[in-house]
Amino acid sequence: MCAQNHKRPSWLRAFAGERCPQCRKGKMYKYPIWNLGKLLEMNPNCSVCDLKFERETGFYYGAMYVSYAFTVATLVSEFLLLSSVLNIQDPDIWFLVIIASLALLLPIFFRYSRVLYIRMAGQIRYDPKTEQN
Repeated sequence: MCAQNHKRPSWLRAFAGERCPQCRKGKMYKYPIWNLGKLLEMNPNCSVCDLKFERETGFYYGAMYVSYAFTVATLVSEFLLLSSVLNIQDPDIWFLVIIASLALLLPIFFRYSRVLYIRMAGQIRYDPKTEQN
């Protein structure tokens, strides 16, 4: 039996907490999501494993495609919910609901598109050896 009671950090929990993809502990962003003035200010490196978050200049331009996918998925889901499930056929209501939800969700999409993009395109994998307390 192992003397340490050490659990591997969950991928989903690290993703939701905007944590480093390599050690799953260090914060990727400097400020909380509700600080809209500094929404995309990232830490240059992980405070735990020293992973450099900006892989190269302009690396996160590709995250725009991830954000676009989040937005399209949201729009399609809302349209199906409003028209098919709730049977709302008024385009004015569709427009208001979509604009309101996007105004609330776009800051989240911007940040999480970067979090997901570094995991996909950065090809960074979890490494338990980087977990030093």
